[in-house]
Amino acid sequence: MGTKIEENDRRDETVLEQNFALPPDKKPWRVEDSEKLYRIEGWGAPYFSIDAAGCVVVSPKGDRGGSLNLYELVESLLQRQIKLPLLIRFSDILDDRISRLNACFARAIARYRYPNQYRGVYPIKCNQSRHLVETVVRSGKPYHFGLEAGSKPELTIALALLDPEQNKEALLICNGYKDREYIEMALLATKLGHRPVLVIEQLSELDLALEIGQTLDIDPILGIRAKLSTKGSGHWGNSTGDRAKFGLGVPEIVEVLQRLENSNKLQCLQLLHFHIGSQISAIAAIKEAIREAAQIYGELVKWGAKMQYLDVGGGLAVDYDGSKTNFYASKNYNLQNYANDIVAEVKEACEEREIDAPILVSESGRAIASHQAVLIFDILGTSDTFAIEGRHRENIEVPQPTPKKEHLILRNLWETYESITPDNYQEAYHDAIQFKEEAISLFSFGYLSLKERARAEQLHWACCRRILDITRTQEYVPDDLEDLEKNMASIYYANLSVFQSSPDAWAIDQLFPIMPIHRLNEEPTQRGILGDLTCDSDGKIDKFIDLRGVKSVLELHSVNPQESYYLGMFLVGAYQENMGSWHNLFGDTNVVHIRMTPKGYQVEYVVKGDTITEVLGYAQYKAEDLVEGIRRRTEEALQDGRLTLEESQRLLQNYERSLNSYTYLSR
Repeated sequence: MGTKIEENDRRDETVLEQNFALPPDKKPWRVEDSEKLYRIEGWGAPYFSIDAAGCVVVSPKGDRGGSLNLYELVESLLQRQIKLPLLIRFSDILDDRISRLNACFARAIARYRYPNQYRGVYPIKCNQSRHLVETVVRSGKPYHFGLEAGSKPELTIALALLDPEQNKEALLICNGYKDREYIEMALLATKLGHRPVLVIEQLSELDLALEIGQTLDIDPILGIRAKLSTKGSGHWGNSTGDRAKFGLGVPEIVEVLQRLENSNKLQCLQLLHFHIGSQISAIAAIKEAIREAAQIYGELVKWGAKMQYLDVGGGLAVDYDGSKTNFYASKNYNLQNYANDIVAEVKEACEEREIDAPILVSESGRAIASHQAVLIFDILGTSDTFAIEGRHRENIEVPQPTPKKEHLILRNLWETYESITPDNYQEAYHDAIQFKEEAISLFSFGYLSLKERARAEQLHWACCRRILDITRTQEYVPDDLEDLEKNMASIYYANLSVFQSSPDAWAIDQLFPIMPIHRLNEEPTQRGILGDLTCDSDGKIDKFIDLRGVKSVLELHSVNPQESYYLGMFLVGAYQENMGSWHNLFGDTNVVHIRMTPKGYQVEYVVKGDTITEVLGYAQYKAEDLVEGIRRRTEEALQDGRLTLEESQRLLQNYERSLNSYTYLSR
């Protein structure tokens, strides 16, 4: 018997060497392999790359110089007692995005000899954070960059942060639903030097604006938001057209013109606005929309309106997956293509009608704000659905030979495991599934013990692991094995809340680039999905960027419990913070603002994340009441002898300390 076991052990060693040794022609893993795997050049250039040591490098000024090691930055911030998860904002990236957008329009205007100028605005709804909007205003000042407000609260921000004395030509575009107070505040702001444009979304707003303007003796600058027949692409493709939530159809536009004409206020209409959706991945949709809008603009001029501005709205996309295609998470154009097409289409339409070309306005929020923010989080642990913990030989638990006295179903599973080859792996897969199902059925009727069922499942997953290794070497994977990679994936428990930090990943299947920020000179031998800290089954990320669309697992490294493993979620600067929710009372994360200096970098601002007391306050709990409630209960337990005085004090101290702590976990 002893000899037989030794022979089996040697046979297992041989199997391991055959299945898991590096093929003779396989080259060692290089940084270039990580660049290709995570597609960092496609979505990250010119701001993110990988250095020779295998760490992500950030170049906040793009190709204008200056860079820092992201892993070293995180370690430095941790030494400053700024805990993970952590949102890092790079102010210089925001500067660079605004500069590039304006430079592209300047080049397009020069190339096509466009006889007017570009005046961009930042839509505050994209990210209302104070330090970010202040940076936008400061960075946009040389370009007369303005702000767009979509609500009364956003209007209060814009009026306070835009300085009309220092930036007289900056526009203040007033979108969204408007009441009397909104309109009155915007009109009175003209006395401060602001240039607010009230964009009419509904006919009732026109009457209100004219009435308030007459009362205040202020002629409002009015715009019209048009519902175009052209539709965008991607998730927001249906946000325009006849059933669009905002804007006026052509009959309503004619009604506005007639009312203005009857009131002798036609000169107040100066802007045409449209928006065909966010994240427009196809340049063809943009060109078609511009063409239609330019014709409407020409008709407004023909009617007698004193038109000056054509606002092309938002929609300028971000290439989240780096594929440069019209896939919903990408775009098939760049900033210069976008500017060229807008300038060329509008110029051509105006020349055909022999009218003056308008000042061009865009409301590009996503394209300005996305790149500047990176969410850094650590992995707290991993779990597998099978006994094998990893692909490395030292971590693989190979099932031992099954003695003949064991149940037939276990012997069948062992024989299946032994016999798997590239020639029969599909058949073996179906056999392994069948035998596992039979084992569960036998257990349910009492014919297998708990230990035997555990062994059956272990053998089943061992078969699946060996089959998966074979499929990774095949050009074609049979349909019935397509889900095997996902089913075998480990769960990496991430120290974050998806609902708080990346709500779009949960709500609308938005893809964000996710990758380790270090160890990129090592091969990522694991496949995993990310599970967050919430107790919600939706609290996970199991869709990742891929050249051919979307993949269900992410390549990751094995985790050493004694060492930190950091991942970064990139391009999260637009919308995510403002739309996050307090699911399970996980609050806002810590935020730091980093700016490059001649000596390296400096931490401009630190915005502390929510404490437990703060998130409890959002739910109308008072910390002092909670502490008093616990104190009374400890006193009762002391009286009953269930707690010692020392234990009661330890409980109270821990309770009060927790109330003042970060809502996320610490290692």
